[in-house]
Order: sequence, then structure tokens, then C-alpha cells
Amino acid sequence: MGWIGTIVIGLIVGALARFMLPGEQKMGLILTCLLGIGGALIATWLGGMLGFYTQGEAAGWIASVLGAVLLLFVVGKLRSGKG
Repeated sequence: MGWIGTIVIGLIVGALARFMLPGEQKMGLILTCLLGIGGALIATWLGGMLGFYTQGEAAGWIASVLGAVLLLFVVGKLRSGKG
């Protein structure tokens, strides 16, 4: 998959994660895209560690969204601790 495909899928995954987690997340389009890409990376890494994915296999849509939700939750907790 090329860079454009990665960005588009990251944007979709990030938007789904933001929709699933209640509350207001103050993020723009770029941060939403990075959230989705980061969620996919977390899901791939965690799935590989748990034996769900083999070497070089990417996470699926559901795992990517769940990884993005996890990342968004952690970032939200870190941000609220500074307030």
C-alpha cells in the first residue's frame, strides 16, 4: 500500500475511533490521521506479541480501530493529568 492509501485508511480508522470514544477530543484532520495510523501500528505490534499475526502481516480494520481507541484513551488520560 502506498503513502496515500495509508493516509486515507489512517483517517478513516482515526475518525471511527474518535466516534466510538465518548467525549470531546480536540484534534484536527492531521492528528486524526496520525491517530489512525498509530492505532494500526499498535494493533499490529500487540497482535504479533500475542500470536494473532505472523511476521509482516498487518492488523485488520477492527483491530486497527481498537488500537486507535486505546491510543486515544491513553492520550486523553495524559492530557487530563496536566490540567
